[in-house]
Amino acid sequence: MHSERSRLHYTCVFLLVSFQAVRQSLPAATPAAAPCWLDAEMLKMLLRELKRCREEASPFPPVHASLDVATYHCGLLMAQCPAALDPSLCSYHLDAIIQPLKQAIAELSGHQAAAVRAAQSDRGWRGWLRR
Repeated sequence: MHSERSRLHYTCVFLLVSFQAVRQSLPAATPAAAPCWLDAEMLKMLLRELKRCREEASPFPPVHASLDVATYHCGLLMAQCPAALDPSLCSYHLDAIIQPLKQAIAELSGHQAAAVRAAQSDRGWRGWLRR
């Protein structure tokens, strides 16, 4: 079980770093007429890996739940990508993928208290991510 948890941890770290890189590469202020630059094939690959990771996390319910949220938002992003999203909505979905990945990593690292604090600080009273 330890090697499974460790492999899952490193996969989540890979996914987190990948989605953070995508998020950071978005221009801060993009004119509405600017074409979307996101590579749909890369996002499809990340979504496949995220789904696989979520399935492997089934023995770890809190991790599975976090990855389920990340997968949901990645699916929404893919459904509208590329070129159908405005930059703020794209950023919203990327943030909504990144935060649950951080929670999953904290949980897998044994930092449950950190995962709880992260969830509380980044969620509003309804459970929605703040913008």
